[in-house]
Amino acid sequence: MNWINKLKEKWKVKSSGQFAMILIVFALTGSTVLLIKKPIVDYFTIDGEKSTLFTIIYLICVLPIYNTILLFYGSLLGQFDFFWNYEKKMINRFRRKKKKADNKLKSN
Repeated sequence: MNWINKLKEKWKVKSSGQFAMILIVFALTGSTVLLIKKPIVDYFTIDGEKSTLFTIIYLICVLPIYNTILLFYGSLLGQFDFFWNYEKKMINRFRRKKKKADNKLKSN
């Protein structure tokens, strides 16, 4: 089984056309975030040097922006349901990791 069929099975995608649209949405989202990144980095850094604090803040800010853009392009290309479910799964993964970390702290 090739990687395309594995992803189609994992994502429960039925047609190759839907799979292509999903890949296009991911590509458009990534490209858009890259276009947005440069002006932000230029504005908040001196001579393009990024501090560790800037990197942390940038990553915290980029995740919601990325997810919003992903839903926007997904809805434009008729894949909103897929990406909405994708977002819910991602949020649940973060919640599980946070709960595990909280439980470890409580047990110590």
